[in-house]
Amino acid sequence: MAATRTARVTWKGDLIKGGGTVSGGSSDHLRDAPISWAARTESADGKTSPEELLAAAHASCYAMALSAGLAKNGTPPTRLDVTATVRFDKVVDSWAVTSSELDLRASVPSIDEETFARIAEDAKDGCPISKALKGNVAMSVTAKLEPAESRV
Repeated sequence: MAATRTARVTWKGDLIKGGGTVSGGSSDHLRDAPISWAARTESADGKTSPEELLAAAHASCYAMALSAGLAKNGTPPTRLDVTATVRFDKVVDSWAVTSSELDLRASVPSIDEETFARIAEDAKDGCPISKALKGNVAMSVTAKLEPAESRV
């Protein structure tokens, strides 16, 4: 069964001076968040951007994929802290999302560094948001395993 989600944007004015709001249509958690061109290319100044929303999507998708991979390995995580940094830059004469860098700090009892690194990389390649970005956006993951008493 396919899952569908919606979002709605209302925009007024031109690109440079105009602005708008974005709301999620599938939940009540994203409501009338202000957006503007300046929030994308300069200071966020209390507004969001498509790139911030993409970073949130990539970080949460990655955390879910990694959690599943670690559980499948028999080493479920105690905690995963993921930050995604999405870069929006001018390339030649147009704007583009150029990269998404995942930074992971994880507490995973009873796992060795090599297995952890392999599962972390597999999750980066396998999460659905990564698959959507593949071939268009450079992706990387920096994974750090935090010390744990019960780690091997």
